[in-house]
Amino acid sequence: MLRGFYTATTGMMAQQRKQEVLSNNMTNALTPGYKQDQTALRAFPELLIQRMENQNFPVSNQSKVRTMTEIGAINTGVYVQETIPDFAQGTLQETEMTTDFALVQGETPDENGSIFFTVQNGDGEVRYTRNGNFTVDGEGNLTTNQGYYVLDAAGNTINTDGLEFELTPEGMLQLDGAQIPLGIAYSNDANQLIKNGNDLLELAEGADPLVDARATAGLQFNVQQGYLENSNVDTSQTMTAMMEAYRAFEANQKVVQAYDRSLDKAVNEIARLG
Repeated sequence: MLRGFYTATTGMMAQQRKQEVLSNNMTNALTPGYKQDQTALRAFPELLIQRMENQNFPVSNQSKVRTMTEIGAINTGVYVQETIPDFAQGTLQETEMTTDFALVQGETPDENGSIFFTVQNGDGEVRYTRNGNFTVDGEGNLTTNQGYYVLDAAGNTINTDGLEFELTPEGMLQLDGAQIPLGIAYSNDANQLIKNGNDLLELAEGADPLVDARATAGLQFNVQQGYLENSNVDTSQTMTAMMEAYRAFEANQKVVQAYDRSLDKAVNEIARLG
């Protein structure tokens, strides 16, 4: 009985964690460049049940042989193994703001390959983002809307001196007669990136480093100025998934309540009869 109690409880915990991920996706549905998370549920290892018994043989000494008969396997519950970002391209929204950039990804040489803007976080470390909602700070530096520096292809900050600039589809920033290549990095497996907060991504430990997108053979992309990439969250689909997770949580909760009533009877009624 207790095994079933714990199994249903793990189901509740897994659905609660899934609901949190879906709620976060819904919260960021309007965040430019946001990539929705998907949960991967996995079952705990199954337990094999066998019946042990003695088998009598019709002989004079009444010998007995212990035998084991396989009954089957029993599941011990589920858990959220990991959350995986979905790096599918979002739709574009025109803003007519010169500091808004959108990455448009075409064919890639790798199945899970993806491109990103390179930025510098508050600790001076290189991070990656798909949110091209940039701005220019008081010193003329191109920054994210959180104030992180946007980097060029050489890893340097970009100072506009407060001047107007244009961006070519190849990602070249045309500023006062000079051309500055915007830092655009390519990952051959975007699943090796982990979310770091504030729309930033960082490389997981032991993952392959990102390379310059322009130097990657077979990669097709362009950058649109005056556009933003919307999040790839499908709100209607997410709402449906949230309702499904809630119903699954509710079903497991009823199982737990049923086990609780059975335990109450065993302790307070059956034990009293003894």
